[in-house]
Amino acid sequence: MKLIDTHNHLYLEDFDPEQDQLATIAKESGIDTLLLPNVDTSTIRRMHDLCDRHPDFAYPMMGLHPTSVDEHYAKNLKETESWLGRRVYCGIGEIGIDLYWDKTYLKEQKEVFEEQLRWSIDLNLPVAIHTREAYPEVFDSLYKVGADTLTGVFHSFTGNETELEEIKKLNNFKIGINGVITFKNSRLSEIIRQTDIRKIVLETDAPYLAPVPYRGKRNEPAYIWKTAEKVAQTYGLTLEETVETTRINALKLFKIENKPIS
Repeated sequence: MKLIDTHNHLYLEDFDPEQDQLATIAKESGIDTLLLPNVDTSTIRRMHDLCDRHPDFAYPMMGLHPTSVDEHYAKNLKETESWLGRRVYCGIGEIGIDLYWDKTYLKEQKEVFEEQLRWSIDLNLPVAIHTREAYPEVFDSLYKVGADTLTGVFHSFTGNETELEEIKKLNNFKIGINGVITFKNSRLSEIIRQTDIRKIVLETDAPYLAPVPYRGKRNEPAYIWKTAEKVAQTYGLTLEETVETTRINALKLFKIENKPIS
């Protein structure tokens, strides 16, 4: 029974100098694949270095995060794109629109998001979408660029029933579930029960959003098992069934080769 963490940032300074130790702990816990979405131009080297130290375990994505879109967005986007022809990536991410912190660069965020969606179509890669207080804007961009052609995951899904129904219309998209589902006041279990588990992939978003009983602490890849247990409970499945199904979902979406189904 091997689990895939489809979204974490183990390369960030939050984990210095423990990245390799935590990767080993993750492997020993039963995780055999980490997918690492990029944040911005300042994190690319760190992400690549971690993946190079853990081949066939840590897989990079390339993208520019919406909260990193500023007055230098054109230059940063160009540098981000320049990496796409220089090595192999499993996806385009982390990309999207975030209006929670600041709406100053909404126009630029949409432009950057849509350009990266086009990269994913050109390269036949899935996207890892970050959306916060911006579901209408994200859906608008997806349909503008070509929702039927795109594939990907709505990372760290915490939407409501209406937003879930909109995602369900996108046949090629999954929903990323992390530690939020374990929070006492979260309605996420109730909401995702309205979709099939074949729509679900598991993630940590480490170092953020640690599941109970680690809530408030630095999240780590090995903590994903707490999320898996809660998802199993949500669907009335065994842990083994949940891990296998979400694993298949992730392998198909991200086209990870040379990995067993279970």
